[in-house]
Amino acid sequence: MHVVPDLKVLYFGTPVVVISSRNEDGTTNLAPMSSAWWLGQSCLLGLSNYSQTAANLKRDGEAVLNLPDAGLVDAVDRLALTTGRRDVPDYKRRQGYQYMPDKFAVGGLNAQPSDTVRPQRVMQCPIQLECRVVSTRAFGAPAVDATAFEVQISRTHVEEHLLIPGTSHVDPVRWDPLIMKFTEFFGEGRNVYPSRLAAGWNMPVLAREADQL
Repeated sequence: MHVVPDLKVLYFGTPVVVISSRNEDGTTNLAPMSSAWWLGQSCLLGLSNYSQTAANLKRDGEAVLNLPDAGLVDAVDRLALTTGRRDVPDYKRRQGYQYMPDKFAVGGLNAQPSDTVRPQRVMQCPIQLECRVVSTRAFGAPAVDATAFEVQISRTHVEEHLLIPGTSHVDPVRWDPLIMKFTEFFGEGRNVYPSRLAAGWNMPVLAREADQL
């Protein structure tokens, strides 16, 4: 029997993306997000207007979409409640967000130069997609507080072992993306790590088996 629960969150399951974008001072900001979907060589990103990433994309129009596998969940979680904005919005401060200028250091990650855009890539992410913004539109009616960015991929970088030999296709068996499902982290179909983001959003605590922590 169906019920009508008036769901507060609609994150049914999407890959986590760590977005690299360029700050005004030329440094690279990192931000984990999961409101993204792909079609052809384009991707649509949904970002809060209060984020440093949104400001950077509107100003420079360049980014790298770094796709972590499930093994990088701890690094992603360390980035979850950080922001590149010096003036942390009040609602984010209440959720536990802190300004961190060096996101690579926070996540224990390494930077490497990109080929076609200025933001740096995340070396540990096995798939990295360099891209440019081609259009934007307001998103989130009735209270519009987000922007949908359409980006076009200009170059892809993939760890060789993830490719089906002799092809330009990623092996879906070898590729185990980190998935965000209702603000919780999943990989290989199971909950793989306690989420700081879920705590920040006051989500219900999951019942986890000991071997999943």
